[in-house]
Amino acid sequence: MNMNRRDFLAASGITLAAASAGNAAARITRRSRTKPNILWIMTDQQVVDGMSCAGNPDLKTPAMDSLAAAGVRFERAYCANPICVPSRTSMMTGKMPHETGVTLNMDHFDVNGQSLGTLITRAGYDTGYIGKWHIPMPTDTSDWHGFTHMMEGTKAFNDQHFAAPVIDFIKRKRAKPFFAVASFVNPHDICEWARQATGGFPERRTLLWNGSIADTPPPAECPALPDNFQIPENEPDIIREYQTWQAGTYPVRDWPDDRWRQYRWALNRLTERVDSEIAKILDALRANGMDENTLIIFTSDHGDGNGAHKWNQKTLFYEESARVPFIISGPGIRNPGAVDTEHLIATGIDIFPTVCDYAGVTLPAELRGKSLRPLAENRPVQWRDQLVAENDLSPAYGFSSGIEGRMLRTKNYKYVAYSTGKLRERLTDMRTDPGEMINLAVKPAHQTILQEHRQRLADELQKTNDAFVVPGTVSNGWKLSPTT
Repeated sequence: MNMNRRDFLAASGITLAAASAGNAAARITRRSRTKPNILWIMTDQQVVDGMSCAGNPDLKTPAMDSLAAAGVRFERAYCANPICVPSRTSMMTGKMPHETGVTLNMDHFDVNGQSLGTLITRAGYDTGYIGKWHIPMPTDTSDWHGFTHMMEGTKAFNDQHFAAPVIDFIKRKRAKPFFAVASFVNPHDICEWARQATGGFPERRTLLWNGSIADTPPPAECPALPDNFQIPENEPDIIREYQTWQAGTYPVRDWPDDRWRQYRWALNRLTERVDSEIAKILDALRANGMDENTLIIFTSDHGDGNGAHKWNQKTLFYEESARVPFIISGPGIRNPGAVDTEHLIATGIDIFPTVCDYAGVTLPAELRGKSLRPLAENRPVQWRDQLVAENDLSPAYGFSSGIEGRMLRTKNYKYVAYSTGKLRERLTDMRTDPGEMINLAVKPAHQTILQEHRQRLADELQKTNDAFVVPGTVSNGWKLSPTT
């Protein structure tokens, strides 16, 4: 008599559950003997709560939510510099902006640092980069980036076209694993939406290069204003001065409250657009049976003001601009769906060692970032208790004003210092004031904590030869900076 597999297992006294467990163990064993595929998905200008899995009721992001459900979502992830080019250059080199030399948006620069693509290609991976590049090294005439397959995004070749070549790349027949970067533009088109909404352009739809969205509904049907909508008292004065330097970048200074609500609606729709493109790639991974052995890293290069403190765009160290969504999903995750609210993640320097760890590559000795693999796999690891971010208040694309800022994020506080201004510093207790409305730097009762954070920042900057001089400290060449 012929027996099917179920009958055979039953007759042999083997339960289906045991067979399934055995198959799972075999898959894990096979995965442990082979390097995983690595897919790095990046959006542009996405706020950290711009996902429904982060508790945002005003949008739906099923693709991002699926990554979080199968992985670990990190809530304390910060970019190296909250603007495109320096942030992306840091992530690709594992170095801070002052180390790469790329501290502001620029088109051409001889970057100081080795590309992650070069290192992973040499490790035997088939490497591909598709989408927005925005790193000041050429993709067509330079071998610096190291990717064997490069398709740089343009206005004509944009978010609406990226998914297909990414899918073609990951489906290639190959005898080695792949490392693919899928770099999307949206929700960055919110910059163009804001310009048109101010009357700067006659037709909005022609400006949303990466796909149009519906017409904006009445303000009453849009998300509410954030709790930290107002400009806080005792804000460093250079911030609002900087906002006046670029009318095209910051057309929002005289906006009524209703327009801000519509802005927040538009940002959500643009985020949903990019989520729908990401879904195509994830569906292809699953359909081709590649999801079990593909590590997925998801993040954005920086955030967006999203109306907090009446700010659009990025650049500042407020949470909405400096903190980014960050998810690791794929093989080895011990607690799928976990949310890490404790560890401070520095995406500019931590993504590089994380990819190297999974690819079995020795990290270059000069890099100071940390692999996130132990955190993703819920293994004990000694972690940092602070991180630093930088900015350069550029008056125009490719030009520096010479005015810089630094941010120190510790477990409970955020300290910010600028290189000029009557009021140069900001100290926030992030436990009691997550919206960053109260500047403790001007409070007599907090001067001890202020001085502690000044010195902690100064000591951290010395480790990478950062020449920024922290107010009220002796550091960086033993220069004393005044406190005002």
